[in-house]
Amino acid sequence: MMQQERHFGGGQQPSPGLFLIKPGGLPEAQEGRALLLVVLKGTGLLCSSCQSRTPQTKWLQRKLLSHCPGGWTCQMQVGGSSTVELGNSPRYMCAKELETGIERELVRVHWQHESRFPEGDEEGGRIVMDKPASPWKSIFWPDDNDYFYDVTQRSQRLIPFLSPQTGPESRPHTVVLHGAAGVGKTTLAKRCLMDWTEFRLGPLHCAFYLSCRELNHMAPCTFAELISKDCPELQEDVLEVLAQAESALFVVDGFDELRVPAGALTHDTCSDWKQQKPAPILLSSLLKRKMVAKATLLVTTRSGALRELLLLVEQPRLVEVEGFSEGDREACFLRHFEDQDQARRALDAVRRNPVLFSLGSAPAVCQLLCTCLKLQMQRGEDPNLSCQTTTSLFLRFLCGQFTPAPGAHPQCHLREPLEALCLLAAQGLWTQLSLFDREDLGRLGVEEADLQPFLDRCVLQRDRDCVGCFSFVHVSVQQFLAAMFYVLRCPGEDEWPGSGWDIRGVQELFSREARARNPLLAQAGRFLWGLLSAARVWELEAAFGCQTSSEAKQELLKHTSEQEQPVLWAVGLREVFHCLYESQEEELVSEATATLQEASLHLTSSRDLVHCSFCLRHCGDLQRLSLQVARGVLPEEEAALEPDAQDGGSRHDQNPLPFWTDLCSMFSSSKSLVFLDISQSFLGGLSVRTLCDQMASATCCLQKVVLKDISPAGAYQNFCLALRGHKTLTQLILQVGEQNDVLPSLCEVLSHPKCKLQCLRLGPCSAPAQQWAGLFLALQANHSLTCLDLSDSELQDGGAKLLCSGLRHPKCPVQRLSLENCHLTEACCSDLSATLIVGQRLTHLCLAKNDLGDGGVKTLCEGLRYPECRLQVLVLWRCGITSEGCVHLSTVLSQESSLTHLDLGLNHIGVVGLRALCGALKAPPCGLRCLWLWGCSLTPFNCKDLSSTLSSNRSLVTLDLGQNSLGFEGIKLLCEALKLEQCPLRTLRLKINESDVHLQNLLQEVRKSNPQLTIDGSRQDPGKSRPSADDFLF
Repeated sequence: MMQQERHFGGGQQPSPGLFLIKPGGLPEAQEGRALLLVVLKGTGLLCSSCQSRTPQTKWLQRKLLSHCPGGWTCQMQVGGSSTVELGNSPRYMCAKELETGIERELVRVHWQHESRFPEGDEEGGRIVMDKPASPWKSIFWPDDNDYFYDVTQRSQRLIPFLSPQTGPESRPHTVVLHGAAGVGKTTLAKRCLMDWTEFRLGPLHCAFYLSCRELNHMAPCTFAELISKDCPELQEDVLEVLAQAESALFVVDGFDELRVPAGALTHDTCSDWKQQKPAPILLSSLLKRKMVAKATLLVTTRSGALRELLLLVEQPRLVEVEGFSEGDREACFLRHFEDQDQARRALDAVRRNPVLFSLGSAPAVCQLLCTCLKLQMQRGEDPNLSCQTTTSLFLRFLCGQFTPAPGAHPQCHLREPLEALCLLAAQGLWTQLSLFDREDLGRLGVEEADLQPFLDRCVLQRDRDCVGCFSFVHVSVQQFLAAMFYVLRCPGEDEWPGSGWDIRGVQELFSREARARNPLLAQAGRFLWGLLSAARVWELEAAFGCQTSSEAKQELLKHTSEQEQPVLWAVGLREVFHCLYESQEEELVSEATATLQEASLHLTSSRDLVHCSFCLRHCGDLQRLSLQVARGVLPEEEAALEPDAQDGGSRHDQNPLPFWTDLCSMFSSSKSLVFLDISQSFLGGLSVRTLCDQMASATCCLQKVVLKDISPAGAYQNFCLALRGHKTLTQLILQVGEQNDVLPSLCEVLSHPKCKLQCLRLGPCSAPAQQWAGLFLALQANHSLTCLDLSDSELQDGGAKLLCSGLRHPKCPVQRLSLENCHLTEACCSDLSATLIVGQRLTHLCLAKNDLGDGGVKTLCEGLRYPECRLQVLVLWRCGITSEGCVHLSTVLSQESSLTHLDLGLNHIGVVGLRALCGALKAPPCGLRCLWLWGCSLTPFNCKDLSSTLSSNRSLVTLDLGQNSLGFEGIKLLCEALKLEQCPLRTLRLKINESDVHLQNLLQEVRKSNPQLTIDGSRQDPGKSRPSADDFLF
């Protein structure tokens, strides 16, 4: 709690002010007591403990010495008097050294004259904090106090209530600092705690620090006891202060570490200051403003717990703490290495591993990287080898701290301490704990002495805020050691070593449900796969002389009768590839992916590209691959690959093209890969050429290629040129978007004498008439293309005329044609009708979403009535057809016709139109098998005709009446015909009211009497897929 006097009335005595820093509130609080507690009264001083009052410096010195722990030096300056040094030693104010024995840098507290008070005011004072060294310092950072102060000060500018420009009315009452582990959220929050009084203008402003780590160990208490737990004698004073203050700051640190049953924080609250409740419930009451409603809240949490926190707080201001920026990481490397060239080499090696570079935003990990790589380079080793995977770097760091001397035996005496440390890490991973006290160690059978080697080597650390507690130097170190727990399991152990603790097996480590509850499991799983490789096992055994087990590997690769894929595949393909990449073992990748036949990958980062390029090359049985490449993964301009002229490219990530080349190489090397889909991807010129080179290879076995929405402009021209004369390609789908220059290149594909393309889908495409003419001319030279889909292209009537001219050529092989939504009108129907007569090859024709009208249908029917017409499927979905058009179609259906499938969905055919169709269906020559009338505004009055038709027709097997309101009585009429044995119908789609019990019973009776009939009540979205689409083209 911090409170400060800022307002003095003219000629009046200053109001009482209180300045209190709670133990644990700042990193310097090592002793479990108040650091500084002084109440100001005029020029005198009042100690809250003894209530004595005197202005003498000796009294102040004595009282401050009794309150301040080690690691502080205090100075007092009143008015213009000289500075008085408090304490006999500049290093320690208390004689007792801290338990850790680590000397802390000094934090100066000044009693300064405030020169900005109005004239006539009595001389007063204020307490300010100079640069606090210890919050920015750890055993990792001996000389970087000022630097870390500056880094945190930069982040602090994002805190709205600390800005002097932010007025009280616009100041947010709740600020949430969120970010990854170890990026400085706690440090920044403590900084805000110290600086809270810098911009406070009122007479009473308090600040409290609540550590969620501590709350987990607290017994039930009252809210007053909670916030004054370190100074119980102030409990009543605190309540009085908060009752009068309109604003107070509560820092809630580490919300993600709060351990409570699911839903407890949401449902249980308390508004009584004196009612005893579990500490987490009191905290949730504070967050939900059941306590101190006008307080300002500053909450820190890891991003994984942000969603749960947002259920408790109202209208928070979210501030993401990112830790070290890219420039900060570079500056850290340059300070740590004496040789700047070595520093840049090490940093470049880290940059090549996106995961490592991202982890380096945490200062502790950045220092770990520097420590490990500096040691490697001093031994003449290549830093790139250590940085190839995250596992290799962390293993090198751990082994590097305990490397035996040349010729010496492994340090076997560390085996048991290492196993104890890994047990502690695994227990904390599964229980989501990062802070361990002596009681936790006792439950696990771990002695504090076992951990001393790792405390000495900066793997483990004593916690600053909680005396007698330990934590790993960063959560990633804990995840790594938890993964080692599974590898160090001794061969032949009958009992699972984690069975006595809250440690689960490897199967649950890769469970989606477990990872949703505990996001920390993901990185631990990746570390585990990295430790399964033979090289890592050898390195571990050489350093510590410990035995390792392959049981975890066998369990992860094990197949069961219920699942086709190993346990590993439960987490999804992209995560699987991340895990397998960590192993860097090709045989292991091949074994794990032996059953993988189909893969769909969305590459969103360079990390995804690196991992997938390594793994895909070893998927021996992969047959189908779908890729999506996000913007920024590959350079879209060649200039992006050129190194910076000033720094030689050290500021740039590694060139992604070699990894893209590795990935594309499988298109020419794999004999099993037959399907490739690349959609919504940003490739760039060089990437497209690389892809095309592999697709054009003589060893490429692709049979179907789908290319949709790919940049840059001109990419499709390169694709077409690469596919000319392809010996295995039979299906090609090009969705070109706004690019309209693909037709000339496509003509070359179709005209090539070795072209074996059978199906081509092109659209949407907008091209001039001349280019359409060239494409349709190429159809005459092609001998293999049987399916042509130009849906959503701006063909228009003129283009359709040119197309029909090509289709009528005797050698044109096209049998299935889709011109859906090609902006056609009645004017093109005469050419289409002539094509039906002359072409004699066309069996499928889709004219959906074109405004043909009844006149266009009448013209088409002229061609349909010719005996030479071979058309079997006709789609007229949403073509503006009414009852008149249905009458024309009925004349075709009632004769001997080749037409077997007819889609009239979304046309208002009316009573007359349906009656004409039903009459045709009753005619013996009618051979129609499928009729779609989806959304045709049919009513119960139409059902009598339909029922009569179903009773007499012998050919109709599919009838779609979906999205028509037929009602119970209408469907009842249909059911009478459906119960008849001679009814041939096999599929009926209806609009069904699922809440109508009578209707459900009626349909159940029909299903019993006619078990071969399928009644479909699904509500199909015509915007996504037309009901007849599956029966048409590809």
